[in-house]
Amino acid sequence: MDSEELKKRTKEFALRIIKLVGELPNSIEGRKIGEQILKSGTSVGANYRSACRAKSKLDFIYKINIVEEEADETSYWLEIILEAGLFSNKKLEPLIKESNELTAIFTATGKSAKLNKRI
Repeated sequence: MDSEELKKRTKEFALRIIKLVGELPNSIEGRKIGEQILKSGTSVGANYRSACRAKSKLDFIYKINIVEEEADETSYWLEIILEAGLFSNKKLEPLIKESNELTAIFTATGKSAKLNKRI
C-alpha cells in the first residue's frame, strides 16, 4: 500500500469515526467518550499526512509514532464503547478491525523506519 492509498484509507477511517460519534447516545458518557474518540480517530489521518511531509528520517519516526499512538488509542475507545454497551458488536466490528489494522500498519512502519535509520 503506497502513501496515497494510506492517506485515503485514514481519511475514510476519520469519516467513519465522525459518523459513529454522531450516533452515540446524548448522555454524559456518550458525549465524553465521543470527544475522546473523535480526537484520536480523526488525528490518525492528519498526523499521517504530517509524517509524509517529514523533514528527516528522525522527524518521520517521531511523527509515525504519534500516528501509531492515536490509532491504538482509537482502538481503546472503540473497545470501551463496545464493552459499555453503547453499540452492538455487529455494528462496531468493522471499525474495530480497521482500527487494529491501522495500528498494526503504523507499528510496522515505525519499526521499519527505525531499522532503516541505523543503516
